[in-house]
Amino acid sequence: MTAARVSAAQSKLRREIDAKLAIKEHEAEKIAIRAKTASLRAARLAREAEAEAQAKAKPSRVKMAKPRAKK
Repeated sequence: MTAARVSAAQSKLRREIDAKLAIKEHEAEKIAIRAKTASLRAARLAREAEAEAQAKAKPSRVKMAKPRAKK
């Protein structure tokens, strides 16, 4: 092989390795994003459930009508 072909083959091999590494990094980022999203969703649902439980437990204040003055 000539020097140019060797250099081209090395470049091609380097690009393949870089591409595989980029794919692995991308997959790792996707997994991290999914985990973070799941964690945030669970926290939000817990907050909403707690707020709903407090709303049910807390009696609502009903204003009573004032007695009307007799004429």
